[in-house]
Amino acid sequence: MRRPTTRTALRAAAAALALSLTLAACAGDEPSDDATTPTAQDSAAATAEPTASAEDIAALESVAVEGAAGAEPKVVLPSTPFSLSAPTAFVLEEGTGETVADGDLIDLHSVWVNGTDGTTQQSTWASAPEQLVVSEASLAPVLADILVDGKVGMRFVFGQPMGEDVTTVAVAEIVAKRPGRATGTAVAPVDGLPTVTLAENGAPALEPAEGDAPTTLVAQPLIEGEGPEIAAGQTALVHYTGWLWDGTQFDSSWERSMPFPVENVGQAGVIAGWNEGLVGQKVGSQVMLVVPPDKGYGDEEKEGIPPGSTLVFVVDIIAAS
Repeated sequence: MRRPTTRTALRAAAAALALSLTLAACAGDEPSDDATTPTAQDSAAATAEPTASAEDIAALESVAVEGAAGAEPKVVLPSTPFSLSAPTAFVLEEGTGETVADGDLIDLHSVWVNGTDGTTQQSTWASAPEQLVVSEASLAPVLADILVDGKVGMRFVFGQPMGEDVTTVAVAEIVAKRPGRATGTAVAPVDGLPTVTLAENGAPALEPAEGDAPTTLVAQPLIEGEGPEIAAGQTALVHYTGWLWDGTQFDSSWERSMPFPVENVGQAGVIAGWNEGLVGQKVGSQVMLVVPPDKGYGDEEKEGIPPGSTLVFVVDIIAAS
């Protein structure tokens, strides 16, 4: 399956990290020849990680961070090569803004330093902050521990071993937070379409509609967001669930606690119904996409999806860049 790669200021640094999904906001696998549908993302925290030792914590705390919060810091390693035995993080400055909850989307500035020679690898301060969904289910435990219940304005240091005797160090700052789900004005249901109900966390459930499925693409807002419209070529960060027309669920990013990045909307590595249906939708919206076979898989059979299927997606548009 094709998985879009992330477009962020930290792309080069994050691609080198074993935990690239944690601060690169849903980086994907390399593309394959199948560019038709969203696909499951592997969790960055799916495998067990070694625990930081007292020596690791002391070493990371010896990293000097110069400059006031709100601007790009200068990061000076105590010596090079700098190395840790396990992922390690600590809070440098507590924030004073809103509290970050599990599931929130945060804007995050960060600068990455090469532990081999102390040089800066990448920095979002030269462009714009990245977006990261704070999730205990998908983040590295050392990051989840400090981000969940942290506050906007918090500055922290994170060290990630990259191999024997080499570690990459990041200093990051939470700039803002926003909901990790659609927010806005509810739109009245449309006759002939499935009915959607939402769980407390925003995850959708579907009651299938009676009658035949539409034969043309339907892009029906369920919640009208207040953000900008998605333009072709942007990257949209979304949560979604997919069903067959009869209500059989076959996929959901909510169950993985990890939103899906649709990179280069309009020509993304997803089914045509997504590329056509997402352009022009507003950030913050929840949209129902009813995708006929010619905009989905056609006569192909996919795992959990019979040939000639009409697909129903409920898509929360969390962010776009």
